Amino acid sequence: MMESGANEVTVEMVVNGTRHSRRVESRMFLAQFLREELGLTGTHVGCDTCQCGCCTVHVNGDAVKSCTMLAVQAEQAEVRTIEGLAGPDGSLHPLQEAFSRCHGLQCGYCTPGFVMSAAELIEKYGRLDPDEIRDLLDGNMCRCTGYHNIVMAIHSVMHGEPAGKMEEAD
Repeated sequence: MMESGANEVTVEMVVNGTRHSRRVESRMFLAQFLREELGLTGTHVGCDTCQCGCCTVHVNGDAVKSCTMLAVQAEQAEVRTIEGLAGPDGSLHPLQEAFSRCHGLQCGYCTPGFVMSAAELIEKYGRLDPDEIRDLLDGNMCRCTGYHNIVMAIHSVMHGEPAGKMEEAD
């Protein structure tokens, strides 16, 4: 990161496999950088206070809430957004397919954050039971659903089961 003006810095990072360098305000949040500078609008901002999880992205493999992380904090980092989960041919990630099959979304606003959080859970934990999934997703909020279908979608991917086969755990 190099100073280029009183309130501006040059930020470099790799986003979804592509290196980007931009001159931005030093207090620009990562979510703004992704949306406004790179046009990656799948990262949603729902609260601006790190409460809802809609803005979740991966930075160096860890799920972070990008609405309160400064872009300069991601200097030289590997960032993956919801757009980066799709295959090179545009095929959906298994989590994206499962959310669709299991009806794990309604308005869809929170979905990218849930999918990114779930991807981290799968990478870090492998298989979890429904209660563990619910507990670990407590940083993501959905205002439309009762969470059961979201948990069912994640559980089905974790366990390699066809979506909709999870036993009722409520």
